[in-house]
Amino acid sequence: MSYLRKIEYEIVPEESFPVWRGCPGCGGKTHYRNTEKFRVNANGNKLDVWLIYQCEKCRHTLNLSIYERRSVSSIPREEYRLFLGNDERLAQQYGRDIQLFGRNRAEVDFEGLRYRLEIMRDVTERAEGGPQIKLLAHNPCGMKLRPERQIAELLGVSGSQAKRMLREGEIEMERA
Repeated sequence: MSYLRKIEYEIVPEESFPVWRGCPGCGGKTHYRNTEKFRVNANGNKLDVWLIYQCEKCRHTLNLSIYERRSVSSIPREEYRLFLGNDERLAQQYGRDIQLFGRNRAEVDFEGLRYRLEIMRDVTERAEGGPQIKLLAHNPCGMKLRPERQIAELLGVSGSQAKRMLREGEIEMERA
């Protein structure tokens, strides 16, 4: 009789996504970080809202558009108040929204991003053949991480051991 270990986990970023792009101030590609501040601009009854990112080296700014030319009444009142108050939690929430970066054509650098794997469920049950470990990953922020890196971190093994286990079918991985 063999056993199957099922681990369900979530990938949680510990910071806003860093942007990798050319900086006119530095003259080359560099990282931009979330300032946790918003820029709100009104023109008549139309509103623009941006999340402000800043070059790590020279502090040149990059505005990521959240709303463009929207009527004030179409934005929830509480969210509008949080934009005006530069709410850090809201800035972090938008700083982890992969769709925002896609709409703004901003290249996210996932390699240097700090994150943690939160185990939601870890059970062992009897099984007949098949893999010894089955992983189910929840990735609500759409982070791009290599599977062997996740396996190594979850199981406390080296990257090469994780690759071998995946290749030989000892581990099965799914995304939720």
